[in-house]
Amino acid sequence: MLYFITGNRNKFREAQLIVGRNFQQLDMDLPEIQEINAEKIIAAKLAEASKYKKGEFLVDDVSLYLDCLGGKLPGPLVKWFLSSIGEKGIYQIAKNSENYNCQVKVVLGYKDKKGQVRYFDVVESGRVVCPRGKSGFGWDRIFQPLNSFKTYAQMTSEERTKNKIRFKALRKFKKYLDKNEKI
Repeated sequence: MLYFITGNRNKFREAQLIVGRNFQQLDMDLPEIQEINAEKIIAAKLAEASKYKKGEFLVDDVSLYLDCLGGKLPGPLVKWFLSSIGEKGIYQIAKNSENYNCQVKVVLGYKDKKGQVRYFDVVESGRVVCPRGKSGFGWDRIFQPLNSFKTYAQMTSEERTKNKIRFKALRKFKKYLDKNEKI
């Protein structure tokens, strides 16, 4: 059985929509090491999950990198930035520096039955904007991809499916599964 380790039901629904295979959400409260390298965070989570359950595991990490913070932060620490200063605080950092450029990176880590770990990542450039839109979660209201006039939160469900970076990483993962694995 393939388990997607996330406590976020929205992320799991997105994964089901794209991957289209039989797998389950596993809401495990795993320790998250504080690290700038997303692959190290994912590897630690996959190793920890394997101690408690047998199976294949999928974990994701979403990072937001502001050019005004050297392209290094908040990185994988974005959820802590959001919980402490919120979307408006992140926007204010960009506004104060007059540099709104950013990159978003999604990394999926997949641990197969043999214990092999593979990573599937996608990077997208964009701009931090004043929060706009009602749908979405996380930083969706402040990230505007370069190829759009809308934030992820302003996009229709169809537009998000086509454009959202997590979906692009999930499509890479699905392509890998279709080619190499039987779930």
